[in-house]
Amino acid sequence: MRSLAADEKALWARVASTIRPLSRDPIETPPSPVAPELRKQQRQAPRPVPARVSAPAAPAGTLDSSWDRRLSSGEADPDVTIDLHGFNLDQAWSAIDVGLDRAIASGKRVVLLITGHARRGEPPVKRGKIRAVVHDWLEASRHSQRIAAVRGAHRRHGGGGSLYIILRRDRSKSTIP
Repeated sequence: MRSLAADEKALWARVASTIRPLSRDPIETPPSPVAPELRKQQRQAPRPVPARVSAPAAPAGTLDSSWDRRLSSGEADPDVTIDLHGFNLDQAWSAIDVGLDRAIASGKRVVLLITGHARRGEPPVKRGKIRAVVHDWLEASRHSQRIAAVRGAHRRHGGGGSLYIILRRDRSKSTIP
């Protein structure tokens, strides 16, 4: 293992000085061993002006608060359920694709996708493969433009082993001129 160069030590000292301890007990910090030439550079370097912080914009494709409230409280009942228990990765992908196809064709909005809980004590490599890739699948699927949001399911609908997929309303079938 090599020792740190002077500039690396100075950088590490700067990083370490920004860390706040978890406990409330005061910690005595030793003086940082900053090389004289780096101290001179730090004094000469202009300090960046902090940007104004504004409220973050809502990401595209999010739901309004009434939808989120209904989903988080378990009030929204699923229109369709896709259960992936006992499926391998290929079968699960096909079941999701066919299930979303049918839900979209029949004008359903809330799909409950049951992926299953990971069993305790078993390595995650052996269990939970579907759960680990389902978000990537949904984003890459041919139905991704029809998916408004994906949320964790309420406990009464499977909790951590299930997801709600909220489909966008089909505007082409609208009767409003």
